[in-house]
Amino acid sequence: QVQLVESGGGLVQPGGSLRLSCVISGSIFSINAMGWYRQAPEKQRELVATITSGGNTNYADSVKGRFTISRDNAKSTVYLQMNSLKPEDTAVYYCNVDLTAPFGIMRYPRRYDYWGQGTQVTVSS
Repeated sequence: QVQLVESGGGLVQPGGSLRLSCVISGSIFSINAMGWYRQAPEKQRELVATITSGGNTNYADSVKGRFTISRDNAKSTVYLQMNSLKPEDTAVYYCNVDLTAPFGIMRYPRRYDYWGQGTQVTVSS
């Protein structure tokens, strides 16, 4: 059973910083792409940032230059460093992981897409 546990959300003033973490645990062969998405009230979930197994990153235009995604493969963890936060960054942030894990009694490798439970980020004075 694979689990994603997110942490690091909270209330911060405009201009402040937060660091989100997402730890992946369970029986896994490999972790492929990892990413962060967010969903504000009454809005659709949107991509924030992604990072490939090779370390290539991609960011939404709205967070470029302010947010940094990184991963620690040894710890099976993906981070999102958020600086210069704005009220419009307020949302529930979700971790997403594309991984390969064993399937069935023969433990064949199979690709899966998992989501974390979400962590609230509120930017307000």
